[in-house]
Amino acid sequence: MTYADVCAAADRLAGIAHRTPALTSRTVNARTNATVFFKAENLQRTGAFKFRGAYNALSRLPEASRRRGVLTYSSGNHAQAVALAGRLLGIPATIIMPRDAPAVKTAATHGYGAEIITYDRAELSREELAREIADERGLTIIPPYDHPHVVAGQGTAAKELFEDVGPLDVLLVCCGGGGLLSGSALSTRALSPGCRVIGVEPENADDAARSFRTGVLQTVHNPDTIADGARTPYLGKITFPLVLRLVDDMVTVSDEALLRSMFFLWERLKVVVEPTGALAATALLEGIVSAPGKRVGVLISGGNVDLGHAFHLFETLTD
Repeated sequence: MTYADVCAAADRLAGIAHRTPALTSRTVNARTNATVFFKAENLQRTGAFKFRGAYNALSRLPEASRRRGVLTYSSGNHAQAVALAGRLLGIPATIIMPRDAPAVKTAATHGYGAEIITYDRAELSREELAREIADERGLTIIPPYDHPHVVAGQGTAAKELFEDVGPLDVLLVCCGGGGLLSGSALSTRALSPGCRVIGVEPENADDAARSFRTGVLQTVHNPDTIADGARTPYLGKITFPLVLRLVDDMVTVSDEALLRSMFFLWERLKVVVEPTGALAATALLEGIVSAPGKRVGVLISGGNVDLGHAFHLFETLTD
């Protein structure tokens, strides 16, 4: 994959995906001693960056595949993205979702018109279930991250950020399966080659960080973390090589730190951010990544959060 793939995706998304703003905060700049730009993908259609990759992938399908429909598996954000992209393009969408997926994400996916099939993540492999259903129905699988057209679409978020704010010294990106991180790295190497790209994972779901450090694909099974969008078991055949080749470092953050940063973003930036969406910001706000005097980009990946659950989590915070 190359940056040309990202540019082609940007052309397909023009006028369809939102060009989300780059937010700034004097409070954040003072706290970090850096100039920080937050790419607010929580304001994207379906509330997350995932719409970019889903729409790009579905729009590339041949007519016969469009008629039969698509299938994917997701805890929520990619599910919503495929559902909406399918509705916009007239493609039937079937989504496999875990029974414990956030209710707000399940409701939104259903609202976009998709068929939802639930499963118990402790008992079944979503990938195996997807293959069985896809073979039975003749559906095209659009995986949440390990797909070239999905990765290219995700890379348009960082492309826009560089176009809007100029070169950066550091770009922080959350990492689940590596789609956003890989796509962002492709854009970075083309538009700001001196910028360090750093992926951020939850401590309890650190398979990508371990894979990056060892050069050998590592896995994790149903990790216990509030960042539900980062519970992916491993990097993909497409994303893993891209991460190894293009990413400069990987760091992890605790759920406690993640919750503190999520609360800070709600309170000070006045934006609703989900736990996974706050991963990259947490690395900076908690000092895990320090960049004094530097220009820093932070991708806020999504804002689909159950408000009642979020308020309950906030109540657990201690001074």
